[in-house]
Parts: sequence; structure tokens; C-alpha cells
Amino acid sequence: MSKRSLCLGVMGQDGSILAEQLLERGDDVYGLYKRVSSGNNFANIAAVKDHPRLHLIEGDILDAGFITALIKDVQPNECYSLAAQSHVGLSFKIPAETIRLDAEAIAIQLDAIKNFSPKTRFYFAATSEMFGGLNCPEKGFDESSPFYPRSPYACAKACAFYLVRNYREAYGLFACSGILMNHSSEKGRRGMDFATRKITHGVASVKLGLQKHVQMGDLSAFRDEGAAEDYTQAMQLMLAQEKPEDFVVATGTGATIEQMFKHVCGLAGLKFEDVYRQDERFMRPSEVKYLLGNSAKIRARGWEPKHDWKSLLTAMYEHDLAELKKEQA
Repeated sequence: MSKRSLCLGVMGQDGSILAEQLLERGDDVYGLYKRVSSGNNFANIAAVKDHPRLHLIEGDILDAGFITALIKDVQPNECYSLAAQSHVGLSFKIPAETIRLDAEAIAIQLDAIKNFSPKTRFYFAATSEMFGGLNCPEKGFDESSPFYPRSPYACAKACAFYLVRNYREAYGLFACSGILMNHSSEKGRRGMDFATRKITHGVASVKLGLQKHVQMGDLSAFRDEGAAEDYTQAMQLMLAQEKPEDFVVATGTGATIEQMFKHVCGLAGLKFEDVYRQDERFMRPSEVKYLLGNSAKIRARGWEPKHDWKSLLTAMYEHDLAELKKEQA
């Protein structure tokens, strides 16, 4: 029989890519989405929307009764918890809602699995933001590195991380967390309000004369940036292990946001100084300055990224440029 995989947040960047990969491996995929927050993200699953083994379900991750019934009915072999309020900057503006969506919702999911589907293997999308970017080891943060969350988003994710560990140890659930460094999609599925996509789409727009500048905040932060298409493969690998463990997923290379911006400007034949404009609206109360990951543990299990930050941003820019040209035609 085919595996039943439940993907919470199927319309998002990671969820849509994961759904495609799960369908390709032969799973029956149950994809949860919330229409209010999904907007035009149906475009992300356009290639598989009518797939006979994709079952789209509309619902709210904070509705405990709904989530419990869903897990009880589906009895998934695997559950990927990807639905979240995932924007760091926005979390400073809506901290309480972020904590509910990114921590309380995980408690609801874990308890439903414990009570009604204890054999389900559970993956939680944690974040490198939990490290806080302070005192980064030379080889990067790994699974033993301490957390120092510096945003409501990171605080909520850290709470959920410990909930996952608690349910694993207290109830014997196969529950694990992926501590993923920053990642974007070469298929153009990263939201426009995230730095990498704002850069590639913005520079492509300037290149085509659709706008004059790209307005952003502080560009000094260093990020280990990878491809979502690689990282969703790592999620599946975590649930294929003999025992549940937490893993850091990273390329082990990175650059500052300014260096990434300059790289994309170079691809477009534009001068960074002519394109970038600093905008105070995008400055954060506290910034995570340096995130580099050490993914030696999951690499030892067979995972290897295909992209580094340069090849990823190049693919993203080429995708955005081609899409914008189609719109102009």
C-alpha cells in the first residue's frame, strides 16, 4: 500500500515542493491549507493540483477539534508540520499570533498523534533563527549549539522544538525537528517579502525597467542560504531513520545579504549603488547577524545539497526575469 503523508502548509514554498516529491515517490498526500492565508499560493501546486493522489483539505491549524479529527481519520504514516507564521520581521508586529501559530499549533498536532495515531512519524520545521546568530562556531552551528532566540518567531519555534523533544521522550513518539538554515526556491516559490526573493525579483524588475530601485533594510546580516528543493529531501530522510533525532540542515557556505544583492546585480549588469535604497520600514528591533550551519550529522546519513547560495540566486534571478518577460509579452 502507498504511504499516507500529511503535509500541513501544502501551499507554501516548502509544502508545495515536498508534496511534489512525495507524490513522485508514490505517496497519497493529504495537503492542508488555509484559504485566508494562502492567497495566490495555489500557483505553487499548479503542476499537481489535479493529481489523483493529492487530497487538498481546507482547515485551521489552531482548530484543535479539526486537527484531531484529521489525524484520527487519515492515520498518516508521516506528518510534516510546515504551516506557520514564518516571517521574522512580521513576528515583531504580531507576537501573540506568531506564538499561537508556531508553538500552540504544534502542541495540538503532537497531542492528536499521541492519542489517535501514535505510529505516525512527525517532522517539525524548526529554524536556525533559534540560535540567534551569537558566538557562531567556526564550522557553524550544529545540533549541540545553544539557542538564543532574538525574535518572537524564534522564541515560538524554540518552544515548539522542546515540545517535540518532550513528546518524543515522554511518550515514545517518532518526532523530530529539522533545524534548517535559510532556504529559498529556485522555482520562484519564496514570498516576495523575504530577502532573497525580494532581491531577485526586484533586480529583474529594475533590469526590465518596471521599477527604479529595490528598497530593503539592513544588508549586513550573514546567511547560510540553500535551496528548498534540497532541504525538503532532508526532511524525508529524517523520517526514514531508525530512530527519531534532530538535524541541522545547511550548505555550510553563505554570504551577507549585501553580497547576495551585489551578485544578482552583477548577473543583471547593474550597479548595486544604483539599485539599492535603504528603507527604515524594513529595519528590525533586533537582528540575527550571523548564521552558518554545520550539517555534518545529516550528511553522514547520505544527504548532500545540490545548490550553494550563488547557484541558487542565479537560478532564482533567471526564473524571475523569465516570468516578468512573459508578463510583458
